[in-house]
Amino acid sequence: MNTGKTYSKKVILIGNFGVGKTSLTKRFVYQKFSEEYLTTLGVKIDKKVVEIGEDIVNLMIWDIAGEVTQTRVNTSYYLGSNGILYVFDVTRPSTYEQMQADIEYVQKILPNVPILKIANKADLISPEQLKQLPVSYDFLCSAKTGENVENAFLALAEAMIGKKI
Repeated sequence: MNTGKTYSKKVILIGNFGVGKTSLTKRFVYQKFSEEYLTTLGVKIDKKVVEIGEDIVNLMIWDIAGEVTQTRVNTSYYLGSNGILYVFDVTRPSTYEQMQADIEYVQKILPNVPILKIANKADLISPEQLKQLPVSYDFLCSAKTGENVENAFLALAEAMIGKKI
């Protein structure tokens, strides 16, 4: 018998095209990975229910089409969001060079919403290269291997309901 609370939270994945937002979502929701690249048009929505302690969190995951800058994303996609995963590709500097400006832009639209920076495609970079990465991140993930994908989503769920992160 569940004695905790039940929450419904909207999560958005943002970042450049081709960074792996759809792959991370598929890995988290369906435990699947595909090498095939399919461009997301507009937004794709998935749902997954997770348990955080005794609480139940219904995650509505919005996988938003990639853009070079978040200022080009339709602001209506951001509305009502409770948490954000900003995804970048560790092998493509162009996907994180604009990250700080993008995050500041989103924070103006969604103040006080937790944002986690996800360094994706960990399977394509050596530990030596990783040490030289000029940006910080919250989770180093690989949608391909599944490394840290669950941890990233669960940490965001915890932050959205005010638990530890």
